[in-house]
Amino acid sequence: MFGTRTTMVDPARALPGRDTPMPVPSAHTVLGTPLTPPYPEGTQILDVGMGCFWGAERTFWRLGADRGIVTTAVGYAGGHTPNPTYEEVCSGLTGHTEAVRVVFDPERISYTELLKVFWEGHDPTQGMRQGNDVGTQYRSAVYHHDDAQRAAAEATRDAFQPVLTRAGYGPVTTEIAPLREFYFAEGYHQQYLSDAKNPGGYCGIGGTGASCPIGVAGTGG
Repeated sequence: MFGTRTTMVDPARALPGRDTPMPVPSAHTVLGTPLTPPYPEGTQILDVGMGCFWGAERTFWRLGADRGIVTTAVGYAGGHTPNPTYEEVCSGLTGHTEAVRVVFDPERISYTELLKVFWEGHDPTQGMRQGNDVGTQYRSAVYHHDDAQRAAAEATRDAFQPVLTRAGYGPVTTEIAPLREFYFAEGYHQQYLSDAKNPGGYCGIGGTGASCPIGVAGTGG
């Protein structure tokens, strides 16, 4: 059951999951804000997958409340199994990728600016892997909430591709799709790399060193 899978599971063969959501802490370990909805009025949500969600979440919470980050959380998205466990996701039999949710104030930081952090924070050309982490649960993904987010994701991807190509990388393999459901991961995964939980913790997520251009036509937001 727990072997590495690099091809997406057929929905008909996905694990059945469960009706009960995973319990999560009431507050963010670092920011002190709620992890779950309802979120403050006027905020927006970025849901992305960029490999190991421990380091990915830390990348975003480190932007800080001063930059407009309201809260962050880790979970599972893009698959078929309701309320999966971490072990089930790692089996490749749920179809989910490890995902990060970023709730932000668009008056202080834009969706496009967060996409720049996303593109530069990992290698979006690796398919079903990220570095030494191999499997469908490590694929790169942007799960959009509306047409404006979809357009921003596609525009920033298209702007970044020539930069990656010049740097010797292949085509971007990032999945861009509507968010069907974000399932919160187990409590111990939330802010896993915070000083309060694992001050010396390691996560191998890393970018390509290429800079994603934003502010070009079609990438506002």
